Amino acid sequence: MASIFTKIIQGEVPAYKVAENDKFLAFLDINPNAIGHTLCIPKKEEDKIFDLSQQEYGELMEFSRKVAIALEKAVPCKRVGMSVVGLEVPHVHVHLIPLQSMDDIRFTKKEKLTAQEFEDIAKAIQSKL
Repeated sequence: MASIFTKIIQGEVPAYKVAENDKFLAFLDINPNAIGHTLCIPKKEEDKIFDLSQQEYGELMEFSRKVAIALEKAVPCKRVGMSVVGLEVPHVHVHLIPLQSMDDIRFTKKEKLTAQEFEDIAKAIQSKL
């Protein structure tokens, strides 16, 4: 069964896309820890990050790095944190989270944003790529 992320890739579920190429997609987390919280995923559906080939893993990290650099330029923060957990959605995903404090990466506090705020943040990050 296709994951929610595969449905986003296929255009069946909408998303606030930040970056995309033939192998990877970055979009804003709809339930963000912090404003600008972005997910980077491979378009190939794979459950666990360490099941990716060495090449795919490296390419995902490079894609995530480019998005993180743009994210840090677009969203004021002390730094961008990275987390790979993978328990909620069985599809590899890298969390890029703008951090002001350690609490921002703990997945205990969530931000509420309007559709317009999501669109504005996505455009701001895109403009820094």
